[in-house]
Amino acid sequence: MLTPINEKNQEARVAIQPGFAWDAQDAYLFDIDGTLLRSRDRIHVGSFSSSVQRVTGFEVTLAGIVLHGNTDTTILREACQQAGIPAEVLEEHTEAILRAMCTSVAEQRHAMDLVRMPGVEDALRHLAARGALLGVATGNLEMIGWIKVEEAGLREWFKFGGFSDHFPIRSELIGHAANKARELAGNEARICVVGDTPRDIEAARANSLPVIAVATGRYPFDELLDLTPEVCTTSLADLLAHTRTTQ
Repeated sequence: MLTPINEKNQEARVAIQPGFAWDAQDAYLFDIDGTLLRSRDRIHVGSFSSSVQRVTGFEVTLAGIVLHGNTDTTILREACQQAGIPAEVLEEHTEAILRAMCTSVAEQRHAMDLVRMPGVEDALRHLAARGALLGVATGNLEMIGWIKVEEAGLREWFKFGGFSDHFPIRSELIGHAANKARELAGNEARICVVGDTPRDIEAARANSLPVIAVATGRYPFDELLDLTPEVCTTSLADLLAHTRTTQ
């Protein structure tokens, strides 16, 4: 059921650094999980263990591995290390495992249970109407990321993306997505990252990019605010409402 959810029924809070026009940037890089949507199924998560076993015969678990703000390629490596799989085995089979993960998710895409985060489509519409270029920058593998966006009914808004297929470090995939944005919007384009985890903020900082932090994922407003993003908001819906009441 593709309906927005009211995350935690938390009180609306918005903090914007003086002088930063959050909706006047040239391009935006949106994280997917926790920012645009949430998966209420285990299809993506389950693809790690099933694909490793199918390709290598080894069993892995994601228990104890931090998933929020992580990348699929790093999660895979950490799961294999945790299971004691030799590094040379993983290196030999990484590409086959990643392909198997994508195939697994694609085969089950219509069984996905996705919900959009509050205000997502209104925010995308608002930014697009102001002439902004919209892209995704996510720790998902490319095929999996686009499947989620498509199944959530949001694909029409995004012109490009940065994914973790070849970028295990989040700051690197953000940098790659930012370069794509500059190719499309010009070298002097002002680019803003939108994400829900400290790792999104850190990756934006590593690329000297401003960031809008949304507390719609695992991390609460105050924890994100402590990292001094240009914008911190309980949701994109609350950010839009705040903007409309202060204009």
